[in-house]
Amino acid sequence: MAVTVQECLELQLLEVEMLLSMFPKKGEISLDEDAVPSVQRYLRNADGALPPRLEYSIAIDVGEAKVKVDLQVLLPHMYPHVAPQLFARSNALHRQQQLQLNTRLASHISSLDSGELRVYEAVQWVKENSLPYLENSKISSESASKEVVVKETLHRMWIYSHHIYRQELRKKIFDCAKKLNLTGFCLTGKPGVICVEGLRENCEEFWHAIRYPNWKHISCKHVENVETEGSVDNLRLFRAFEDLQLQAHGDYGLRNDYHMDLGQFLEFLKQHQSGHIFQILFGVEGKLSDK
Repeated sequence: MAVTVQECLELQLLEVEMLLSMFPKKGEISLDEDAVPSVQRYLRNADGALPPRLEYSIAIDVGEAKVKVDLQVLLPHMYPHVAPQLFARSNALHRQQQLQLNTRLASHISSLDSGELRVYEAVQWVKENSLPYLENSKISSESASKEVVVKETLHRMWIYSHHIYRQELRKKIFDCAKKLNLTGFCLTGKPGVICVEGLRENCEEFWHAIRYPNWKHISCKHVENVETEGSVDNLRLFRAFEDLQLQAHGDYGLRNDYHMDLGQFLEFLKQHQSGHIFQILFGVEGKLSDK
């Protein structure tokens, strides 16, 4: 007998309730206040649209020093019968150790049976297996601190999408950029363009997060790396993550399938020392019309 979405969502709520009892202190679990109520409303009336997927993070203390490792959780509607999206991150982990930790975590979770609640198992695994990666990061940091010159690299990604409309997707983009201390902008409409700049690992985590699970019409068109001996903040072209609103052309039916004014967009890029990006994104040289 086929498993229903309602059955899966009920199991997800049970697991969240169990996790909240295990991590009762403020800040141990970060969960949007409307996340659980929206699922409960759907379960009371399953004729409506599916609720947003449950998304939360769990702060896990690792080792005697109680180093914080955050386990970020995103549950597809059919979890636990499809795999959850899990990502462990910590300020105490270098990029390489963080990548290795998450590769091992994904391998362990994939070995578990479909239909089994796996977030609690992931919490236990992170608690028991993160310490070697944290210790390797500490050794690397101590070695690096002995060097006279410490260089950092600003990573900038230019992302193109056929369109960006959905409010839920826009909220995810802005929340993710804020959480990862990224600056840049999001151009909503058709086409959709996103620029993010910051530390490389944060940009790559943003790129991974927004694509999952099935954003098909999206690609990273260009990446820039700028090295400095000072702070990467001095290299940023944008002061914040902006919601870029431009004039639009057209109104085709219920979807408001409007095309953004690319002349305005080119002007915006030139104001931020990025006029050369226009040709990379659209394949044509940008020219401002005479006014």
